[in-house]
Amino acid sequence: MRIALDSMGGDNAPFEIVWGGVVAAAQTSDHIILVGDEAAIRKSLKHRHPKIRPLPDPQALMAAGRLSIVHTDESIAMDDAPAAAVRRKKNCSINVCMRLVKEGKADAAVSAGNSGAMAASALFILGRIKGVARPAIATVLPSSDASRPLLLLDAGANTDCHHQWLREFAVMGDIYSRLVLGREKPVIGLMSIGTEDCKGNELTKHAFPLLRDYTPGIDFRGNVEGHDVFEGKTDVIVCDGFVGNVVLKTAESAAHAMGGWLKRVIMSKLWFRLAALPLLPALRALKRQMDPEVYGGAPLLGVPGAVIITHGSSTYKAIAFACRAGSRAAEHNVSQAIAERIGALPEVSEEELETAMRGTQAQNT
Repeated sequence: MRIALDSMGGDNAPFEIVWGGVVAAAQTSDHIILVGDEAAIRKSLKHRHPKIRPLPDPQALMAAGRLSIVHTDESIAMDDAPAAAVRRKKNCSINVCMRLVKEGKADAAVSAGNSGAMAASALFILGRIKGVARPAIATVLPSSDASRPLLLLDAGANTDCHHQWLREFAVMGDIYSRLVLGREKPVIGLMSIGTEDCKGNELTKHAFPLLRDYTPGIDFRGNVEGHDVFEGKTDVIVCDGFVGNVVLKTAESAAHAMGGWLKRVIMSKLWFRLAALPLLPALRALKRQMDPEVYGGAPLLGVPGAVIITHGSSTYKAIAFACRAGSRAAEHNVSQAIAERIGALPEVSEEELETAMRGTQAQNT
C-alpha cells in the first residue's frame, strides 16, 4: 500500500513524523510518501533518531522504492482555522496528501496535524461516501481485555448530531471493527446516562429504536454508561461528537493523572520503592496496554478513502502505527464496505420512529 504522510503536521514535525514514516517503510511492505517541505524532510533524515534501534537506512529505502518525497512549501498550523486554512492554502501538505489519494497515487492519508483541517480537507477533496450524511472520527481505546480494543465514534467531528447519523456511525464502526480490528461480531452500544431502554436525551431516545429495530447486520446491545467504556464488553460505542470528545479527553486526563499519582506515592517512601521493584514487569505491561500510540490513530470514516488522524503530540512510534492502520483500512477497502452497507439500510420515516419510541417507553413503564 502507498501511504501519503503529512510530514509537516503535529507538535513534533517534521523530525518525529519523518522518522515514523521511515520506520513504517522499514517494518512493512508499504511505500511511504513523505509530503512536505523537501529541504526540512531531508534535513530530518540526516539526523539520527536517538530512540530507534536498529536505525533504518532512509537512502536504502528510497533506492528500493519504499520511501519517497513529494514537495510542498505550505502547511497548516495547529491553531489555524481549519476550513479557512484548507481553502486558502491550496498546496498545504494535508491537501496534497488528500489529492494523492483522490488521484489514485496513494491508498491512504495520515496526519498528526490539525484534525479539523484534516477532516475539512477530506470533505472538500474526497467528498462523502454516497448515503453518508456526516463522516465521523473513530478513536481506538484500550479496554480491560488487551485483545479487544474499543472503537468510540464520533470523537469530535460532529458536535451536534441527528439520530439518523448515529445509525450510520454504528454501521461504520461495525465495519471498521470487523475488518481492521479483527472483531468477528462487534458488540455495539449507545452512550447514554443509563442502561434502561428509555434513558437519555432526545438524541439517544430517538437513536435507540433506530439501532435496535432498523439497522440490520449489527449486534446492538442497548445503552451503555460511562463506567462501561473500558470494561471490555462492548466493541463499538456510538455517540455524538460532543460527548465522544469529552469522553476521550477525560479518559486521557484520568490516565495521565493516575500515572502521576502512582509515581508520586511510590517515590514518597523508600520502602514503597523497594516494594514496587518486583511489580515493575507488571507495571510495564500495563503501561504498554494503555499506550495510545499503539492503536494506530483515529480513522475518519465516511469518506471515499483511508484517512487516519493521529494525536498532535505523536512520536515516531505513533506515526508508524498510524501508517499501518491506514494500510489495513485501504487493504480491506473499508470505504467500499461502508458504501455497500449504508446503501442497503432501510429507510425509516419519523412517524415509524415515533411509534417505535412510544412502544419502548410503554415497555418501561
